[in-house]
Amino acid sequence: MIYGLKVKNILFILLGSAIMAFGLVNFNMQNKLAEGGFTGITLLLYFLFHWDPSYTNLLLNIPLFFIGWKSLGRNAFLYTILGTVGVSMFLWVFQRITIEMPLENDLTLAALFAGVFTGIGLGIIFRYGGTTGGVDIIARLVQKYAGWNMGKTMFLFDACVIALSLMTYLNYKQAMYTLVAVFVSARVIDFIQEGAYSARGAMIISEKNDQIADKILQEMGRGVTALRGYGVYTKNERDILYCVVGKSEIIRLKNLITTVDPHAFVSISVVNDVHGEGFTLDENKMPIID
Repeated sequence: MIYGLKVKNILFILLGSAIMAFGLVNFNMQNKLAEGGFTGITLLLYFLFHWDPSYTNLLLNIPLFFIGWKSLGRNAFLYTILGTVGVSMFLWVFQRITIEMPLENDLTLAALFAGVFTGIGLGIIFRYGGTTGGVDIIARLVQKYAGWNMGKTMFLFDACVIALSLMTYLNYKQAMYTLVAVFVSARVIDFIQEGAYSARGAMIISEKNDQIADKILQEMGRGVTALRGYGVYTKNERDILYCVVGKSEIIRLKNLITTVDPHAFVSISVVNDVHGEGFTLDENKMPIID
């Protein structure tokens, strides 16, 4: 712990900052693709006036730090400073340690990679408690004092920045590829936030619930919960089994159910994130990953 902050979080926020900055320098800046938020403003100032984004990113965010520190809370505020300074620092580094990636004739690749790198970087920063300042702080303040949804504020801000970029240095082709990059970035952020580990939830209705539950417990080591249900057609109450397993275990689960009751009704759903014993906690209730 450093001043109450987790070392692991600090390292991952810096890693996310490096990934994001690498993508901005090598894909957005090299191919004149815009971006939303305060990052988009720094790119706008870079393409119009050749102002270094590593400096403008800090200068734009400093006033917001003073305005928004109370709404963030101590740890979130410190992680936000770390994320903002980290992005600026790595922007400075990658502009001086350049990797030429001439993709002007293939803006599809440029947009995809810009979105992936920005999305991975921001996703990691968000997942470990940080932000990159800017519109995140503005959205929190607008939500607190005006009651607006944060997503709505961020969308409107991003739309205004991209529209302003289109009116100044972007042509229509670059603007359309920018939208592709922003869309990809948003999907990647969601993926990182929800967790790369995707599990499956199974709802099981059978006349042999007890045998099925016992087999799942003994042979797969997974917990099973019995939920009380009511059949609208039959007018009968019955138990419904619910079980969460890893994605790789779903075939084994279905085969196990079939061996006990081939006529069982089974519904499988995607579970994007799982917390608890067998997934994030071991059998002693200790974290498997911190």
